[in-house]
Amino acid sequence: MSPAVMARIGRTWRLMATGAAFTAFGICGVLFSVLVFPFAWLWPHRASSQRVVASIIHYFFRALVALLQAFGVMTLEASGVAAINARGPSIIVANHPTYLDVMVLLALIPRACCVVKNVHWGNPCFWGIVRAAQYVSNADPTELVEAGARQLAAGYTMIIFPEGTRSPGGDRLHPFSRGFAHMALRSGVSIRPVLIDCDPPAFTKRMRWYHVPSRPFNMRIAALEPLALDRFATPDTPHAAAARVVAQAVQVHITEHLFQYGFFKIRN
Repeated sequence: MSPAVMARIGRTWRLMATGAAFTAFGICGVLFSVLVFPFAWLWPHRASSQRVVASIIHYFFRALVALLQAFGVMTLEASGVAAINARGPSIIVANHPTYLDVMVLLALIPRACCVVKNVHWGNPCFWGIVRAAQYVSNADPTELVEAGARQLAAGYTMIIFPEGTRSPGGDRLHPFSRGFAHMALRSGVSIRPVLIDCDPPAFTKRMRWYHVPSRPFNMRIAALEPLALDRFATPDTPHAAAARVVAQAVQVHITEHLFQYGFFKIRN
């Protein structure tokens, strides 16, 4: 067969595999909401039920990522993640280029909690998952900070995409919201910047699930060294001003490293 025919066959196969994976995810999400959520809600010990649910989510996404790799849809490179799992809870602050970012991070980090868009709390595929896992809604900024601090105190690593939506592309980020900075200042834990790249682009803000790239996409995850809060603000700095400084500094730090790691390209 000619290379062009082989390329078409490969792309068709990846399209079918991607569709099957999304279908499986949707079905499993509904079953999870119907079967696991009532169990988690009725279980008398919320802390232990959350641990069980977090483990189920972690291993499900781990299996889904493994299947996507086995089917030739994607490849995955991750560095620095072992250090996250080896240490205590932290706040992961990441850029958000693709729809799959949270799935991959939850597959890599077994004891994690997420800040989730409020719209997903009514989604038939997500409503049971986010409630049973005790994820944090972004509907109320004050409650977001308080709930996140409680999860950190319980030993969970918080995963936050402070852009609030997928990155716009073009080697730039949306302005970071300050919720993660308030959370870090309140809880006193470190901020762990995480860089995410997808090459070629897939599942971006402007792409539908069926816009399959011409070759398997490679997702790269790079966890940087944690950032201590005293690097940006002193104890005497007013809380609101400190949160503003921390949010801006972390965005600059992540942007600079996206260029250093080659995830963003310097244009001439």
